[in-house]
Amino acid sequence: MNLGVIEMRKLDHMEVVSKLVSFIREKIKETGAKGVVVGISGGVDSATTACLAVKALGRERVLGLIMPYYWNRDVEDARLVCSSLGIECREISIKPIVDTMVSQLGFQPDKRSLGNIMSRARMVLLYAYANAKNYLVLGTSNRSEFLTGYFTKWGDGASDYAPLINLYKTEVWEVAKLLGVPQRIIEKKPTAGLWEGQADEDELGISYRLLDEILWRLVDLKMPKEEIAGELGIPVERVEYVENLVRRSEHKRRLPQGPEIP
Repeated sequence: MNLGVIEMRKLDHMEVVSKLVSFIREKIKETGAKGVVVGISGGVDSATTACLAVKALGRERVLGLIMPYYWNRDVEDARLVCSSLGIECREISIKPIVDTMVSQLGFQPDKRSLGNIMSRARMVLLYAYANAKNYLVLGTSNRSEFLTGYFTKWGDGASDYAPLINLYKTEVWEVAKLLGVPQRIIEKKPTAGLWEGQADEDELGISYRLLDEILWRLVDLKMPKEEIAGELGIPVERVEYVENLVRRSEHKRRLPQGPEIP
């Protein structure tokens, strides 16, 4: 891939961390909340969000929820995040919750639909704890996922505030390094942990690094597709693929709409 003249935006990551920390602190003050709850998946996004929350509020005002459907290395990594930050941590298996819901459907959902149920079950638990403790839910979505619709509507896409929402995945990795997120979490293959062997880039059909290069040019710089393809040394079809992801997921980035009534 030839990056040509224009590359991904150059950020001062120290300044980014400062802005994100201030953002969390200000929103907590504005709302009068006592703290935040974060779903800890064992991935880099949730680990980075939790680190930022601790910097903003102190470890005693951050609650981490680990909510696996099945037990694997992600659970161990999630525990590592909570223990390294010294935050309160609760582990709740969503398997009995999800299995009970599925048993009442009257049909067997496919893998993707089951994953959405898992994600929405986690959202319910996050808000249950937030309501009980007068906390806010901090989301962990990044800009790459947000623009392509790679999240569950009213699931992991639901939160009160999402500190990473304007950072591309590749930028989150850099912020994570600066914050001291454990290296094994930064280097691991991104996954939502919805089923065995699930991997973000496999589902997206593109690597995060190429995806971010295309999104930056397509959405932020509003470059023509042919120019993006030429600059990156890729077929224009790859750019059109990303463009289609953005277009088809538009409904996921806004609240429900209805027709105007005169």
